[in-house]
Amino acid sequence: MFLSWQCAWRYLKILRYSVIKLIFTEGPALLLRLIALLMLAIGMMLLDSNFGYLDPVRARIGLLLTPLEQFVALPATVHEWSSDKFVTRYQLQSANERLREEALILRTQNQKIASLESENIRLRQLLKSSQRAGEKVLVAEILTISPDPLIHEVTINKGESEGVYLGQPIVDAYGVMGQVVRVTAYTARALLVTDSNHALPVQVNRNGVRAIAAGSDAGNLLLQYVPQTADIKKGDLLVSSGLGQRFPVGYPVAEVVEVSSSPESPYAKIVATPKADLNRSREVLLVWPGYRDSSGTADES
Repeated sequence: MFLSWQCAWRYLKILRYSVIKLIFTEGPALLLRLIALLMLAIGMMLLDSNFGYLDPVRARIGLLLTPLEQFVALPATVHEWSSDKFVTRYQLQSANERLREEALILRTQNQKIASLESENIRLRQLLKSSQRAGEKVLVAEILTISPDPLIHEVTINKGESEGVYLGQPIVDAYGVMGQVVRVTAYTARALLVTDSNHALPVQVNRNGVRAIAAGSDAGNLLLQYVPQTADIKKGDLLVSSGLGQRFPVGYPVAEVVEVSSSPESPYAKIVATPKADLNRSREVLLVWPGYRDSSGTADES
């Protein structure tokens, strides 16, 4: 194979010498020389395309030129490798800062998703409560809470434009929260059941014993003027009795947590904790007592 390559190389040198001699020595006219060269080139191309005589020569030349091609491409390869492997301190700081910002955004979005999930759960609980009650209701959101610890009031985002009226009861998914005491066009102020100025008629769900549950500064409800002989026990559920036609009948109000008596008073001391989640509820229901929606669904607009 080495001998065949030497023969091919010798043939090319002889051919080149012959062509140069043909062009630059005295002889026929230039046009005839050009025609002869063209014919020779065409003949070599035909021989190469049909018989492949020059394939070994081309392969050897390509093999010889491969190291040269790699050497020529070496600077570009080194530059590309160094660009990938080495970065500046500024680029690292920029990338680190960008990643921190993206992580903060993702954490914030994750917190928002958790908040939306909690809100969805609360709304589902409110919906179940309204379906059990059957009255016409309207969902409202608590906007503000009174900062005075002795005044238990909240502001909601519904007002006269939605039909809210003075004395209207509000409930959450767990029980009675209070009633509206002030109304504007688009907001309303509600007094909670734990406020010392609030009272509502209740009855023991177990036996129907009636009483008045009044708020206290301690955040509990006190049953007023209940005889010591009344059949009320710790753990009894107190529900709205409907007397006075302000609160609808049967809504949970509180659970009795303490029953005690004193020989100095003819009345028992009965303490109850509200069933409504007064400290954490964000959404409430405004109730229209005595109004029944024929479709059986709650108005949540």
